[in-house]
Amino acid sequence: MRIIDIRERSAPISRYSDPSIAPGGPALTTSIVALVTDVRRNGELVVGYGFSSIGRFAQGGLIRERFAPRLLAARDQDLMAGDGATIDPFRAWNCLMAGEKPGGHGERCVAVGTLDMALWDAAAKIAEKPLYRFLAETTGKQAEAAAIPVYAGGGYHFSENDARRLKDEIRRFLDQGFTHAKIKVGGRPLAQDLRRIESALSLLSDGRRLAVDAMNAFCGDTGSAAAKRLAPYRLRWFEDICDPLDYETQAEIAQCYEPPIAAGEALFSLADARNLARYGGLRPGHDVLVFDPVHCYGLPEYLKIVDLMEAHGWSRRDFQPHGGHLFSLHVAAALGLGGCEANPHNFQPFGGFADDIPVENGQTRPPEAPGIGFETRDALIDLFRTLVRD
Repeated sequence: MRIIDIRERSAPISRYSDPSIAPGGPALTTSIVALVTDVRRNGELVVGYGFSSIGRFAQGGLIRERFAPRLLAARDQDLMAGDGATIDPFRAWNCLMAGEKPGGHGERCVAVGTLDMALWDAAAKIAEKPLYRFLAETTGKQAEAAAIPVYAGGGYHFSENDARRLKDEIRRFLDQGFTHAKIKVGGRPLAQDLRRIESALSLLSDGRRLAVDAMNAFCGDTGSAAAKRLAPYRLRWFEDICDPLDYETQAEIAQCYEPPIAAGEALFSLADARNLARYGGLRPGHDVLVFDPVHCYGLPEYLKIVDLMEAHGWSRRDFQPHGGHLFSLHVAAALGLGGCEANPHNFQPFGGFADDIPVENGQTRPPEAPGIGFETRDALIDLFRTLVRD
């Protein structure tokens, strides 16, 4: 079994369901990859697909010039599982990271995670199993086809009629079967953030059904002031309050902000997670961990982060992986995590889950199709297949 080709291209993504709404600054992108194997299923070559999750930028240079060549040059025995039946994503990950030095995580972790997603998709397709079952079995567990709690992410600031348009967005989430949502705060006057929260709560009714994400906008003084004003709402969580490496500020806010805090989306390595556990002031069983499995060098590193946090007293139910797409849903199902984010209308066509599996009462299931199940998303699989049409 060999990997015979890897193709990558940058694709635009938007925070809004209408991509013409531009928030300012450079437009977001993501890398899409196709990893072509020499294995055939149903008469066709097995192709693993992946992308760079959302929230960063495309990683084309690193993928094409640094990491993909290592996979293409790897020997069969360095890629295959012990029984020779499929790809071993852990062995393949070792090939990706060959010669890499500790530290300097930057965004090379995202390039590695993008290829890692495609490796897991290909391996599960060769094994003819959905990813959540394949991943659970690979890590020595059994996964049930249980419904996973999901919440709707979105709620970005609108330049006009912000509170009204946000309320319309929350109404759409509820109509789609979601019971919980997450909106953005920070980067605007605090009074506007409070209006946004109250607009959302006019439909959600209970603060425990609404999380807010500051996208690391606050510093010590502004974060403390915001936490004081947000505390009476008893929100589901207050996410990414300050610079992700400013553990001191986060710990100080955690001491005075009693409701849950969420962190980890912008931490990309085991070393960063260890410092979060040591110095971030978070409270196991109370706060929430939102690491992105793609951005954390892929699943091999993410699994180490899960083990590390468990050793520091956290439960797997405290994890709610970032991303809002099928890959994170499979990971949550396989590992028994507390749920995951959904992006039902932003970051399309990547956000959201299988076209034919609805969200009901805030829960949904991963598809039973082999691999990640991108083939259950018509617009997304059409985009991926443009990489391999020739």
